[in-house]
Amino acid sequence: MSRVLALCFLLLAAVIGFLHIDSRPAWAPFVPNTITTVEAEVEVAAPPKSKNQSIPSKVIIASPISTWLPDTSAASVHAASLIALKDGAIRAFWFAGSREGAKDVVINSAVFDPKSSNWSAPTVVMDRVSAEKGLSRYIAKLGNPVPARMADGRLQLFFVTVSIGGWAGSSISSVISDDEGLTWSNPQRLISSPLINLSTLVKSPTISFADGRLGLPAYHEWIGRFGEFLRIDGGQVIDKRRMSSGRSAIQPMVFVNDAQDATAYFRQTRSAGQAKQVPISQTQNAGQSWQSGADLPIANPNASVTGLQLNDGTRILVLNNLERGRYRLVLMMADAKSGQWQTIEALEDDEALPEDQRKEFSYPYLISLDGNDAHLVYTWDRKKIRHRYFSGAWLKHAQSQLGAIPVDVNTQEVK
Repeated sequence: MSRVLALCFLLLAAVIGFLHIDSRPAWAPFVPNTITTVEAEVEVAAPPKSKNQSIPSKVIIASPISTWLPDTSAASVHAASLIALKDGAIRAFWFAGSREGAKDVVINSAVFDPKSSNWSAPTVVMDRVSAEKGLSRYIAKLGNPVPARMADGRLQLFFVTVSIGGWAGSSISSVISDDEGLTWSNPQRLISSPLINLSTLVKSPTISFADGRLGLPAYHEWIGRFGEFLRIDGGQVIDKRRMSSGRSAIQPMVFVNDAQDATAYFRQTRSAGQAKQVPISQTQNAGQSWQSGADLPIANPNASVTGLQLNDGTRILVLNNLERGRYRLVLMMADAKSGQWQTIEALEDDEALPEDQRKEFSYPYLISLDGNDAHLVYTWDRKKIRHRYFSGAWLKHAQSQLGAIPVDVNTQEVK
């Protein structure tokens, strides 16, 4: 009976929500997926000064840089994210506490200086008590910070709050910074449904529209498990569209193909016996409607994926390419011409260890400073957050090797 009543409430909310959405402003196109906000310093080899000067036969490509986000002495850390700052630095966010969902969990932040490869001391952006005071409601737990750059240049941080129950009872709140994350406004709750406003979570980066508004990939975990696409204007949700259906796909990550076309990759949450691959949805009208397509033929063990498109059209994907477990994390790449994904590097792999000794590597998050490089953060055994930097030269070299890497067409894995 309780499930029937819950379903009735959801149907009523959907009807009201549709009427609410239908009166909103017309949808603008997506902003092209080209990164121009940060001018990175790139070292380029000088050309020969004369015809007699030979070109070196061997080019040395520096290995990716690996660092750790600063230790906060918390027993458990998770769900890191990144955003580029105006001065060329990078600000990271993550949550930390005695365990996921505990009352002592806080959202931390630190800044990475690319010139020195050092992280600043961590600061607390939000804790449960501050969230309660700012939102004027009981908050049981916090999670999943996702930063964005607003059209006016300010930073906006979305995060998950729970007042009752587990993550299925979540809603989204946000804070805004006028000084690149040094200080933050009071939190404001996003109203994604005019009736219930429950079970809305975030994990993946926002998408920019040509009118300055943001597209926020979100997801729902109560009764169903599906993706939603929120159109955000400041602290207000002005549209909400379903990206998937049923109970099989959450945490959408979006690749923008052009002004109208985008592709969403999901974390699969399917029941036993169903395909453990990456679900896909497509929009051809800038997010107003989404249609499910054939799975990406890459294994997914009910774990989040992250992706990034470089300025030359090359795409990067980081995920656990397993049907079960999160003990391996790989970097994959597809060039703009073929679109075929190939594994470039195993970032972490505990497959050789006994099952009870394998660590968890999960929740990857990617950004680029100049459209040619890539910064990655991910959870390392729930004890640390690892950061890896891939230079434009390294990625360009990896791209040049794509055709030479033998691939199993059925699994998209390197043989």
